[in-house]
Amino acid sequence: MQRTVTGVLTVRGALGARSKSCRALHYIQGQSPEPNVREYFYYIDHQGMLFLDDAKMKNFTSCFKEKKFLEFFFKRIRINRTGKYEHEFPYLSLCGRERNYIRCDDLPIVFTHIIKSGDNKHLLSYGYAGELLTVPFAPQDLCMPESGRIYHPAMDYVGGVGLIRSALAIEISKCFHFESNDNEAMPTHFTWEANTYELTNKLLPVLKKIRSKP
Repeated sequence: MQRTVTGVLTVRGALGARSKSCRALHYIQGQSPEPNVREYFYYIDHQGMLFLDDAKMKNFTSCFKEKKFLEFFFKRIRINRTGKYEHEFPYLSLCGRERNYIRCDDLPIVFTHIIKSGDNKHLLSYGYAGELLTVPFAPQDLCMPESGRIYHPAMDYVGGVGLIRSALAIEISKCFHFESNDNEAMPTHFTWEANTYELTNKLLPVLKKIRSKP
């Protein structure tokens, strides 16, 4: 059953907090703009949970939880370059004949847990799909800019950067070292399993580029 949705979205796009502009956006979940094509609209919050965009309640009880679906959905996320809804929904997941447009509180990839692989290497898991969605953990590339949020490299096809979920970020932040007592200073080193890494901060220009998009 299709539902007509008419509303005013806070247009945030990637790194959502950067934009405060609003515009009216009209869509119907499951609309068919052309034969054999269906369009759906989703939202990813800063904890990495996936919802239908028009869901009135967005919490753990209403998010998508089936791991195989989440794996299928998240592996297909790309930057939206379709010419449709690019500002309001800057990401897209193509699933067969479905076009799934995505907006997010910050970024579409949110790392939720650190897990170990079979060969005892550390991985960052995202999308609440456990071992089905992971990237290698690169401690030296963690980045905490002035916002206080922590970021880690992600796949190039989603912009190259992902957010660390707040609960995990709190644990990770205990391992940062600062050379300055300035509250706005960025960490310079990170200690993980008895190894101390100098932080590259290579994600800073990536984040700056994303924030600078209109």
